[in-house]
Amino acid sequence: MQILLIAATASEIEPFTAAYNRMDTLITGVGVPAAIYHLQKRIHQVDYDLIIQAGIAGSFSDEMTPGQVVLVKQDCFADLGIEEKGNYTPVFNTAFADKDEFPFTDGWMINTDENLKYSDLLNAKAITVNKVSDSELQKKQFSQTFNADIETMEGAALHYVCLQEHIPFLQIRSISNQVGERDKTKWKIKEAIENLNKELITLIKQLTN
Repeated sequence: MQILLIAATASEIEPFTAAYNRMDTLITGVGVPAAIYHLQKRIHQVDYDLIIQAGIAGSFSDEMTPGQVVLVKQDCFADLGIEEKGNYTPVFNTAFADKDEFPFTDGWMINTDENLKYSDLLNAKAITVNKVSDSELQKKQFSQTFNADIETMEGAALHYVCLQEHIPFLQIRSISNQVGERDKTKWKIKEAIENLNKELITLIKQLTN
């Protein structure tokens, strides 16, 4: 199986790449534009059977604690919309976009690939944003609008490209902090990366054995 592993930063998958240095990897850079561009460029050079995106994430839920690793079932471009007088409306709730136009289903990009069955990790609902902040208003708007479990800055880019190109994919994330918490002494980035890479190694063994 020809697998591509992608991440926003090298540090997020460094323990894995040290152990599996023969696997194709791609560091896309942070954010949706970089992820879409570099992923599209690579898949036009190589045909992959599966693309895995790995990285850390913020959690909206107190039940998802720092260090917990999840598989993302569905994702969306959460900050693509209209904000007026403190109220936020996603673009798919307006007349500007069709919420069910492929690759969207009710505004979400849902992974239905059979490779999800190879992991016992909890399936999570994610949103992707271009701006991470400590804004309580933003947190409240996104929580109420999407009822998501986690937040990242690249996940929806993976879903968008792979669904459009009909390439199987998985998004695996490890919780490093609570969304809106900017006191980084409370973040658990080291633990999140350690757990992420342990689960990534387990997943690759299950997929390739």
